[in-house]
Amino acid sequence: MIYNERQYASSQKQLENLSAALGSFQPSGLEWLDSAQARAIESQIREIRSEIREYELIKEGKVSYSECSGLSELPKALITARIASGMNQKDLADKLKLSVQQIQRYEASNYMAASLSRLISIAEILNVKIKESWTGAKANDASTVYSWSNTENIDWEMFPAKEMIKRGWIANSTGAGKTELVRSYFLGNGGKNSPVLHRKKFHGENKPNEYSLLAWQARVLEKARGKIESGDINEYEHTDTWLKDLARLTTRNDAPLAARDFLAKKGIVLIVERHLPGTYLDGAAMTLETGNPVVAMTIRHDRLDNFWFVLFHELAHVSLHLFDSLQMDFFDEESKDQGDNVEKEADDFALESLICSKSWDSCISRFAMTNESILQDAKRLDIHPSIIAGRIRKESGNYSIFSDLLGQGKVRPCFEEEI
Repeated sequence: MIYNERQYASSQKQLENLSAALGSFQPSGLEWLDSAQARAIESQIREIRSEIREYELIKEGKVSYSECSGLSELPKALITARIASGMNQKDLADKLKLSVQQIQRYEASNYMAASLSRLISIAEILNVKIKESWTGAKANDASTVYSWSNTENIDWEMFPAKEMIKRGWIANSTGAGKTELVRSYFLGNGGKNSPVLHRKKFHGENKPNEYSLLAWQARVLEKARGKIESGDINEYEHTDTWLKDLARLTTRNDAPLAARDFLAKKGIVLIVERHLPGTYLDGAAMTLETGNPVVAMTIRHDRLDNFWFVLFHELAHVSLHLFDSLQMDFFDEESKDQGDNVEKEADDFALESLICSKSWDSCISRFAMTNESILQDAKRLDIHPSIIAGRIRKESGNYSIFSDLLGQGKVRPCFEEEI
């Protein structure tokens, strides 16, 4: 974990050096040795990137812990709260009338050497409480990370029980209270150590209801497990070399269904599930206990351009972020704001995978701005016109143009049985 700006700068420099080393790697002629050395460098790069992302998220105030439920969680909560509040190690040292070196030693050892009275003093300064909630400095932002330490910290009455019963997720059994029904459903489909309790990073313009997020994810995972158990999904191999092949499917009449079948062969489960009120979801990426990634989509906007961008954005999270040490699931609402570095990486990855920079630069439709030029570029690139039209709308900021090329109403009919 990164504790201060000096370590942050050092980590960025180390990442730069490792990336350069990987880029200039000279094969020795022994394939097994070259492969081992390259994997070692790549592993270091992933680890450092993960630490940098975590520090940036905390510093921006976008990490929220619903509850610090025990002393074992206190050290991480104290460090996170300090960074999120904008307080550096010297600021905390000054408030405690200690040397900055002492705070550095405390944090480097996860406060193992600190006395109980010292921990209480630090917790009071940082407003961290056991069995109560702490939120980051900007936790009211729509883009937030949610975290639950275990199921004992969940308020079961906060779940949208009526909507879950209405949708048939849980049966309205006679004599059973709604709270107990929800609890049984959640533990049955989530489980105390399930992926449902992973930290969830939400990006969007609206702050979601976190309990609706939990309920929706439990439903998605239930459906995903069913597909795994039926044998419809292959074993997952962590690679993205097939993304261009997926992009070529966009021109098919049954493209959304073809994409689902294609991903199943790659070990990725694609689930379509309507969003719950208060969640504002378009897509999400998460993992099953089997190790299979799950990409979930709500088809809130029934357009082909939206379907393809959201799908590739979530696949970017699968490729870049889902398996790093942050152990975080990703929930996304389509937003005009690109968000933090993690979301920017996913956006850039999606755009490049659908239409690479070189091909995009060659598109005459970027300047001609006509239906005819879009159709010509789409035919030349062997991609659906909606993807080009949607990208031009977003980059120009003009969402009133090319509405007839977006594939409106072409997605939901493909998944009628699921939504």
